[in-house]
Amino acid sequence: MIRRGRIGVMVMSLGAMAAGCATPAEWTTWKGHPAHFASGNHAMFSLRNTDQSGRVTRADLDTAHNESWWGKPLSIDQSQIIER
Repeated sequence: MIRRGRIGVMVMSLGAMAAGCATPAEWTTWKGHPAHFASGNHAMFSLRNTDQSGRVTRADLDTAHNESWWGKPLSIDQSQIIER
């Protein structure tokens, strides 16, 4: 009886750990960069855009290009870019 309980706890623990793991592509990205963000600008942009309705300016796009930001890219339409 105790043995079944231990096995159940182990299976549940492994399931919880696997659910929080990154995909192989995400691990490749992580291994290629020494930090979570490319710069302070990258961190501020990510914190400012945590929901689906992100706020992207032309300056953000230029900074991302110049600082070689990485991570999951945002898909935005040209009409969504804020010009200020």
